[in-house]
Amino acid sequence: MNRALESGCGCFPTGRHYPGIAHLLKVNIRGLAEGFAPDVSWHDIDIALLDVETTGRDASVDRVVEVGIVVGRHDEVIARYNWLINPGIPIPEEVTKVHGITDAMVAGEPRFEAIANEIAQALRGCVPAAYNALFDRAFMMGEMSRAKVDVTGIPAFTRETEWLDPLIWARDIQSDEKSRALGDVAARLGVNLEQAHRARDDAEAALRVLYALGQDSRVPRAYGALVQEQRRLGQAQADARRNWRS
Repeated sequence: MNRALESGCGCFPTGRHYPGIAHLLKVNIRGLAEGFAPDVSWHDIDIALLDVETTGRDASVDRVVEVGIVVGRHDEVIARYNWLINPGIPIPEEVTKVHGITDAMVAGEPRFEAIANEIAQALRGCVPAAYNALFDRAFMMGEMSRAKVDVTGIPAFTRETEWLDPLIWARDIQSDEKSRALGDVAARLGVNLEQAHRARDDAEAALRVLYALGQDSRVPRAYGALVQEQRRLGQAQADARRNWRS
């Protein structure tokens, strides 16, 4: 089937509509954030790009030490948030070498449950996004669950919602490049990254990377088509990695 028809938004992959048939297409698109129409341009939607710094890589045992959220609309930043968090466990020395956050820096900071509502409200009404979203989403889901915060109606915490992920698009659009690390992708796109591995700086750079990649003709402009194509690309990339390892 033609990918544009599968999108259910009556549009070409670029997001432009087929005249007169959009109202006839009733395909259900998996992963849409509730309350956001599939045929609206994702550039017109509030997107909350979230980044976390942690005590390690295992969301079941490690904890968040910093959260950064940068909200964008119309390819511009409209809000920035940042929280340092006391994880309640030591930060390993090798992890501190990556993000620069020490036990002393977070000793007087609040625990996650104390600022969980603030984080949830910063994400309310936004389509969630993250660079390598599986990592950040797993940590946020775990922390919010432990904090027992009511996140009803917030797309970031609805399991069915697909987080937008610039990494998936970078792997496709910059497929000839060896590195798709955020700093390298940002540099190739002319996006400034002030302080790598600090949450708000990484979040802002990743959001600007998403907008820069979105100028490529391969990236759909309609929100529904974007989500569907990202799901397809993500699955194809996961399959390729599994085949390579085997």
